[in-house]
Amino acid sequence: MALRLPTQLATPGKFHHHHHHHSKTSLSLKRTIAPDAAHFSPLSSSTSTGRCNVGPTRVMCTAEAETVGVVNLAPGTPVRPTSILVVGATGTLGRQVVRRALDEGYEVRCLVRPRPAPADFLRDWGAIVVNADLSKPETIPATLVGIHTIIDCATGRPEEPIRKVDWEGKVALIQCAKAMGIQKYVFFSIHNCDKHPEVPLMEIKYCTEKFLQDSGLNHIIIRLCGFMQGLIGQYAVPILEEKSVWGTDAATRIAYMDTQDIARLTFIALRNEEINGKLLTFAGPRAWTTQEVITLCERLAGQDANVTTVPVSVLRWTRQVTRFFEWTNDVADRLTFAEVLTSDIVFSAPMNETYKLLGVDVKDVVTLEKYLQDYFTNILKKLKDLKAQSKQTDIYF
Repeated sequence: MALRLPTQLATPGKFHHHHHHHSKTSLSLKRTIAPDAAHFSPLSSSTSTGRCNVGPTRVMCTAEAETVGVVNLAPGTPVRPTSILVVGATGTLGRQVVRRALDEGYEVRCLVRPRPAPADFLRDWGAIVVNADLSKPETIPATLVGIHTIIDCATGRPEEPIRKVDWEGKVALIQCAKAMGIQKYVFFSIHNCDKHPEVPLMEIKYCTEKFLQDSGLNHIIIRLCGFMQGLIGQYAVPILEEKSVWGTDAATRIAYMDTQDIARLTFIALRNEEINGKLLTFAGPRAWTTQEVITLCERLAGQDANVTTVPVSVLRWTRQVTRFFEWTNDVADRLTFAEVLTSDIVFSAPMNETYKLLGVDVKDVVTLEKYLQDYFTNILKKLKDLKAQSKQTDIYF
């Protein structure tokens, strides 16, 4: 199966798990040189799967997953169906997945990278935290012992090269999961990722979907449109603090969804054997433009926003400039993603069939109006209480 990979992705090395099972995956990259880019000198990188040439041109990826002698961990201690590993547990979605899993009685283990500020809140909730790093494949196997299901919410940090975690790390994780007999793998992807090969993150998500499908693992792929939680820092807080709100002049519409609903629907899907191997898209009840979201926040906050509009043409020009410098490629990649999200398209999907499949009533899914109303009601009440307390403690001389 031919898969596209974005510029400057190196093939990850083969991962060998030193138990009695081995997984071998053949990956090769083929460069396609555009006529106007033929003068570039590609960079070369060598891996254990052979040699690949990557440069500032399009890169084609051919992924062929071949499993050799993979067996389950038997005889031995049976793996409980309720034992899950959440990857990316400290993220916006990951923490809601952990919270939901614990509330529903699952035994939750969280894969967390070693960090200066430990993820104590996960332990406080009742989860087990294990340190590992997807960019270091040798740290992965120990985290999978005794695990039935992996729920993969992880994505690289903004300051990291996108390929390190989102491609190389995921390939290593999937290979290890296959070798160790993981029973189910839930992967969160991006809506329309197959339609935007020019965006590295979306292209990697699509490539990872295909790699997972070819791996032979029992899996569920869930594509997401946008998180309501992200709107708090982007619009709600700046409006309350009377700071600038950044927007664009595009008419993009995004069907934001509450991550709590995403987590709830995920576990319904996890328990439904009919959904094994399926690709689902989760979208909120309605698609919103940036201006509609700002207007809603203004009404709920009771004050006007200081909106700074950035034309899409500026984003496009900035992306072209940063492409001239090798060290700004990741900046350019993220600007490309921003440009797609600010083009005149709709990030949404019909949900009627999905709700029917999951046995969910649309009325039980939180709307953006309700989500933001609850936020502003709570935050304005707290601000009012703080103001009242400060008046009570004023000292006059």
